[in-house]
Amino acid sequence: MKIEEEAVHEFLGQSHLAVVGASNNPKNLGNTIYRELRDHEYQVVPVNPKAVLVEGDQCYSDVTSIPDAIDGVVVIVGGGKSVDVVRACVQRGIKYVWLFKGVGGPGSVSDEAVELCREHGIHVVAGACPLMFLEPVGWFHRAHRAVRHLNGSLAKAS
Repeated sequence: MKIEEEAVHEFLGQSHLAVVGASNNPKNLGNTIYRELRDHEYQVVPVNPKAVLVEGDQCYSDVTSIPDAIDGVVVIVGGGKSVDVVRACVQRGIKYVWLFKGVGGPGSVSDEAVELCREHGIHVVAGACPLMFLEPVGWFHRAHRAVRHLNGSLAKAS
């Protein structure tokens, strides 16, 4: 699946995001992405049914329990669970979803989740890591983005 940089920039243009799969474990990617988005001054809400707080912030058990408006959701759970998150996004009227995929494995991407996004007019970034695009981009994520350009899985913005 090809990632369009325009879709990435549109997603990252939203200000109030939820991170499903946020964690207190600093070695967990959900924690890293949550912290980085917060450090980049996004209004970020952690979502994890097994946590009360993440990085000292109130955590919610699912997307539907967040009381505030949410512009977009970063999904960092297995592909089998991501479709349920997308269903919750549909229910909330959320129009931007990022299905995380790092190096190796499908990550949060599933055909069913992507199709559900498309059926409901949700702008979806399916198959990349947001850290490849948060400026300033660290060397590892810059290299990962360059490899994606070379292998054709990331289309440059027009």
